[in-house]
Amino acid sequence: MADQIHVPNVSLNSGFEIPQLGYGVFKVDPAETERLVSEAFEAGYRHIDTAAIYGNEEGVGRAIAASGIPRDELFITTKLWNDRQGGDEPRKALSESLEKLGLDHVDLYLVHWPAPANGNYVNAWQKLIELRDAGHTRSIGVSNHLVEHLEKIHAETGVLPAVNQIELHPAYQQKEVVDWATDKGVRIESWGPLGQGKYDLFGAEPVAEAAAAHGKSPAQVVLRWHLQRGFIVFPKTVSRERMVENASLFDFELTTAQVDAISALDPGDGSGRVSAHPSEVN
Repeated sequence: MADQIHVPNVSLNSGFEIPQLGYGVFKVDPAETERLVSEAFEAGYRHIDTAAIYGNEEGVGRAIAASGIPRDELFITTKLWNDRQGGDEPRKALSESLEKLGLDHVDLYLVHWPAPANGNYVNAWQKLIELRDAGHTRSIGVSNHLVEHLEKIHAETGVLPAVNQIELHPAYQQKEVVDWATDKGVRIESWGPLGQGKYDLFGAEPVAEAAAAHGKSPAQVVLRWHLQRGFIVFPKTVSRERMVENASLFDFELTTAQVDAISALDPGDGSGRVSAHPSEVN
């Protein structure tokens, strides 16, 4: 089944490449993680996105160990939680994550939220630079950072993140953040790419029409929209069948008009956000 998926890589400003499609384990039960990540590997996925706060790094690690897949064929991301940003905590936190994952390095380490009320995100970014330079992670990035946070870490360190992983789906596209990142060569990763089922995305006319036109599911159409916008995406599912469906995105292409129609679903006022605001998560 693995040969069904041929995921393109995109280049990062760190000099490394990342598969544009991966498998995310947000809210995946730790007891189920090893089985589900193993199924993802069997389906052809090689890019796994986890985080310390998810509590399932050990399951990811067991699946990696059992897979027999060469380490250099995998792309593993984990993240630094908000209460570990101060002092030398980022180094300790990554060491703990590596032990749980059974790895000597990750491919991408992210500051999970800026947590601005704590005042430590610049320190966290400085520590991630040191961890990258020491070889504990190949690339470093951030998650949920707004332009004000991005500009501050860049001004303080001179180092741009390789990626910014943000809530992004057709009703909430974060144009200001995306434009800033595009201008600076920072890749955008979309989390919650299908809106977490919190609004009727699949019933939206441009999505439904494109799905009918291409003989694909609405989910496949929306994921394809992300890919054609240049975003990196890793949908979460606990269904093996859906894993395969979510990866069947490379045998069709949306027209420019279809991409534009889906892009027009964002009201532009921020009302489409379905999760927490970055300034409020501390």
